[in-house]
Amino acid sequence: MSQQPIVKLNDGRLMPQLGLGVWKASIDQTRDAVTHALKTGYRAIDTAAIYKNEEGVGQALQHSDLPRDEIFITTKLWNSDQGQVRQALESSLQKLQLDYVDLYLMHWPCPKDDQYVEAWKQMISLQQEGLIKSIGVCNFQQNHLERLISETGVTPVVNQIELHPLMQQRPMHSWNALHHIQTESWSPLAQGGEGVFDHPLIRELAEKYQKTPAQIVIRWHIDNGLVVIPKSVTPSRIDENFDVFDFRLDKTELTRLTALDEGKRLGPDPDTFNQE
Repeated sequence: MSQQPIVKLNDGRLMPQLGLGVWKASIDQTRDAVTHALKTGYRAIDTAAIYKNEEGVGQALQHSDLPRDEIFITTKLWNSDQGQVRQALESSLQKLQLDYVDLYLMHWPCPKDDQYVEAWKQMISLQQEGLIKSIGVCNFQQNHLERLISETGVTPVVNQIELHPLMQQRPMHSWNALHHIQTESWSPLAQGGEGVFDHPLIRELAEKYQKTPAQIVIRWHIDNGLVVIPKSVTPSRIDENFDVFDFRLDKTELTRLTALDEGKRLGPDPDTFNQE
């Protein structure tokens, strides 16, 4: 899976630690971005039904010469589909032009609807059928995870949560790690880096390592053991975001970077978000 580090999930499967996110990209943008990313060396792509661009991922995969088992594809179950998981997954597979996805994530717990445990049971069944290799969740808090595990006996392999220097989520990351759940960061650059890229410490490290602020932040995720999926549709940025394997941040620098944490959530609160 190219040169990037690989993480081992709790079901024994392997996942690249750095991937391409395609949130807010059109189908055509997604096709072109994924095509370029695969040529650059990326082997993990993260999409979702609600992004409405799974077709773009599928088109790029059809034009790639890479073997299917060398590419790690993630998509997600949207909230309004928690009662019809099979139909939602089959729709995603059709758009992706795939027989299976490597990772299927429940996008939000939607606690008010209280369907997430039943949806998880359906995901387990679809995994047993071979339509999904690994199953996980997004935006789940500790109480949601505890309920999933206690009522089904199956622990998610991944919990993808909002995580960036301004919202470091250290308690959630630690809880995930204790229960062998891989933490994956969404909006890893704080949605464009506002308040991050111009921080004096980030600039200091960028100058020291002769890297861009974005590369410093991506490396921060990797060195903290997080899976990270920076989004871009710009070829030069896609290349830049992947050029982070020739340096490491040391422990002192990682400790200093904890000072950027403001608990600043840029997305919805998982405890109250129930959008259909």
